[in-house]
Amino acid sequence: MPGDPPTFHTPPGRRVFCNRTLNMRSVRAVGFDMDYTLVHYDVVAWEARAYAHVQQRLRGRGLPVDELRFDPELFARGLIVDLELGNIVKANRFGYVTQAAHGTARLPHDVQRRAYSEVWVDLGEPRWVFLNTLFSLSEACLYGQLVDLLDRGRLLSPDVPTPELQGPRDYAGLYRLVNDSINAAHLEGELKAEIIAAPERFVDLDPDLPQTLLDLKQAGKKLFLATNSEWHYTKAMMGYAFDGRLRGRHWRELFDLVVVQARKPSFFEKANPFAEVLDDDGRTGPLQGPLREGVVYAGGSAVDVQRHLRLDGSEILYVGDHIYADVHVSSRIHRWRTALVLRELEAEVFDEQRAAADQRRLEQLMRVKRDLDEEQALLRLALQRAEHGEPLPAGVPDEVDDCNTRLRLLRQESTELDAEIAPLAQTLGRLGHPGWGPSMRAGNDKSRLARQIEGHADIYTSRVSNLMFVTPFGYLRAAHGSLPHDVER
Repeated sequence: MPGDPPTFHTPPGRRVFCNRTLNMRSVRAVGFDMDYTLVHYDVVAWEARAYAHVQQRLRGRGLPVDELRFDPELFARGLIVDLELGNIVKANRFGYVTQAAHGTARLPHDVQRRAYSEVWVDLGEPRWVFLNTLFSLSEACLYGQLVDLLDRGRLLSPDVPTPELQGPRDYAGLYRLVNDSINAAHLEGELKAEIIAAPERFVDLDPDLPQTLLDLKQAGKKLFLATNSEWHYTKAMMGYAFDGRLRGRHWRELFDLVVVQARKPSFFEKANPFAEVLDDDGRTGPLQGPLREGVVYAGGSAVDVQRHLRLDGSEILYVGDHIYADVHVSSRIHRWRTALVLRELEAEVFDEQRAAADQRRLEQLMRVKRDLDEEQALLRLALQRAEHGEPLPAGVPDEVDDCNTRLRLLRQESTELDAEIAPLAQTLGRLGHPGWGPSMRAGNDKSRLARQIEGHADIYTSRVSNLMFVTPFGYLRAAHGSLPHDVER
């Protein structure tokens, strides 16, 4: 109707989801991680090269890895490595394992149940390694494949020098070998040199991101970059992602502060000193006086950044993709507001929208199943009481024969209902990832990943540019929390 206010619709996969109410008007500074946050990579291309570099290192140590190939569909962010059993598992919010693979092979339900019926995942224990970034995919793939080789005895030949492995089934030692090799590949720079040489092969440019940052800047918010990457790599990636797309500005003009080699989470946990980056090669010198705009710094600490900005922690929003190193410690120690980038969420939300009718049908069938189960339980109680000469509960037939007849009928209805529920549940369980399902769900419950996000991220979203739909002046309200005793709608 004429005069009605316009209605704005954010695409479902581009929404910003709120765990704790956040008023963007009260945010006076926004900090960003770089890798998989401001600069998003083609996951398959990037992780395939990371895998290849680690494979080359392991080959050089004499391991028989020539036949191995990177499979991006094997595992997903949010899974957990069980160093004791050589498994990779998915757990619900309480830590109970709902899916598991040994090496690359999925465990049958009965085997999984025997392994984990009395075990729950506590991420504070050294037994478990949380795969909480997209950088984990190549690591998980290679680890699973090496577990397979280890089980077949192919890593234990006298010709294979593997002193890191402490025994014939030491899966923890095997993980350390993979993890150390990946860290070395990153540190020695060969992989990043490939990215710098051909960024168009690896970087997925977001057309909305430059305007999003301009909106925040022009709204008077201070912007800063705090990344663990080195200056030469940061300069190349940020230049590729932003220069020529900022209406004549250089990307450095957007940021009041640029910090490289931040060594997060230590950046948030300790009062590390800053150094000044002196040239494009990344050489550093001692800090000269207080922090200044236009200077690139290395190392340092969040407490000094906050002091430089002259803001309370609640006035700073930090955006990153690592649940612990970006979100958990910044929130817990400094009370900064936090945003987690979960890129795969975009496709998952799209899949869930497409499957909405199936989801509604499943929920309807599950309500019917619940009613059938409740009536069967009541009938069984009636038969038990009849056997002991006690009064039957209200709501059941007066005769035992009638109770038995009704119970047989309900059992048949339940069997038919289960046959309809099973394929629907299987289809919905494959949304997001064909093998492990939605990252934020584990069966009917929240996943361990969802629990971490819920506990530490004020907001979460699929990409930084989704803040464009919120605007620098938006007010994000947390959803009404549901409880088991809530009235069904």
